[in-house]
Amino acid sequence: MTRATALTGTLLLLLGVTPMGASTQQIPQRDRDAAKQLIAAAMADHHAYDRLGYMVDTFGPRLAGSVALERTIDWILEEMKADGLDRVQVDSTMVPHWVRGSESLEMLEPRERKLPMLGLGGSIGTPPGGIRGEVLVVSSFDDLTAHAAQARGRIVLFDVPFTSYGETVRYRTQGASAAAKVGAIASLIRSVGPESMQSPHTGVMYYEDGVPEIPHAAVTLEDAEMIHRMQDRGQRVELLLNMEAQTLPDAPSRNAMAEVTGSEHPEEVVVLGGHSDSWDVGQGAMDDGGGVIAALEAVRLMRKLGLRPRRTVRVVAWVNEENGGAGGRQYAADHADEHHVLAIESDGGVFKPTGFGFTGSDQAMAVVRKVAELLQDVGSGTITSGGGGSDIGPLMQTGVPGMGLNVDDTRYFWYHHSDADTMDKLDPDDVARCVATMAVMAFVIADLPDSLSR
Repeated sequence: MTRATALTGTLLLLLGVTPMGASTQQIPQRDRDAAKQLIAAAMADHHAYDRLGYMVDTFGPRLAGSVALERTIDWILEEMKADGLDRVQVDSTMVPHWVRGSESLEMLEPRERKLPMLGLGGSIGTPPGGIRGEVLVVSSFDDLTAHAAQARGRIVLFDVPFTSYGETVRYRTQGASAAAKVGAIASLIRSVGPESMQSPHTGVMYYEDGVPEIPHAAVTLEDAEMIHRMQDRGQRVELLLNMEAQTLPDAPSRNAMAEVTGSEHPEEVVVLGGHSDSWDVGQGAMDDGGGVIAALEAVRLMRKLGLRPRRTVRVVAWVNEENGGAGGRQYAADHADEHHVLAIESDGGVFKPTGFGFTGSDQAMAVVRKVAELLQDVGSGTITSGGGGSDIGPLMQTGVPGMGLNVDDTRYFWYHHSDADTMDKLDPDDVARCVATMAVMAFVIADLPDSLSR
């Protein structure tokens, strides 16, 4: 170590920041005190839970292009103003406008039964009178290929048990085109989730260019297994699928945002938030109304407590995460000339938080882990490698460090994208812990003497 290096390291330590690569990063006392204040304020009441309940009970599900979503965004902007936040504004963008319409699925053979179902976002509808056909059940894409000759003229059902979301969701996004390639007239999937009480799950799907488009819908775990058992016995299963789904021209929408302006470096930004849209079933309470409201509450508490960090903290309610990602792309484009220090996203439910997944440099990881020590009292001080989110993905592609809130997601995919995503699944204290976790991380990173390294 040279004498100059030693002097630089001493100076950084006096400022509360260690040199790059050092393992003893210290957080200034002012930020430790602020963290305690934010945690105490977040845990003192259930303001965030109550605000979330008002939003989802009043406006309901909020699919891109819907009146309900635009009314929700209007309300969010009013709440930001009422909270006294700075620079309440919007990014205007166009979003997809898919409409479900009426839909139904009936088993005609070997017995008559109405089957719970949900059309998948982006699917076409059926012709008037529906599509009637015999079912072919397959367990994977390879199984479909092996039975390609039998698939022609049939309704293909992918009965694929849940392993992980990333693995199993492929059948939702790609299943229709895979089935159409072998001549299927419609396709169904076993809902993407590990548990069910006859509750189908929706979600986005895509059509492959140059492949015929066929209707695509989800059935429950119970019915997928039942139909599979029937096929294994040699029974003929015949279904009637009716869907009025259609895609309308893109519609105008907005990201809603506000901030606490930085006291020394307002041009540097820590951004946090979630997405205001949801699927058109349930209430979108955990996906992702809770993420939006927890982030808004985090910034509201900074304002309420008079805590103004050195850098700007901005809260954003991104739009159209569920079926297009237009809000995240628009934000990255509209704010490309700003210096983002860190982007934080909550889109995994507001269950009991455990910490964050972080993507960034080793030096930044060391700092983030030191900040996370301030969260041990609320049980959310664990930082894992790799994290982010769909809405902050476009920012992260430009080199901005990103993190996603990690929670106990044991039950998340039980309710995900279904009618069961409702307020009663959330615990008010867990929501408050999520608020505290996001508030502390955002404020302290924004207030450190030195900016987070890339």
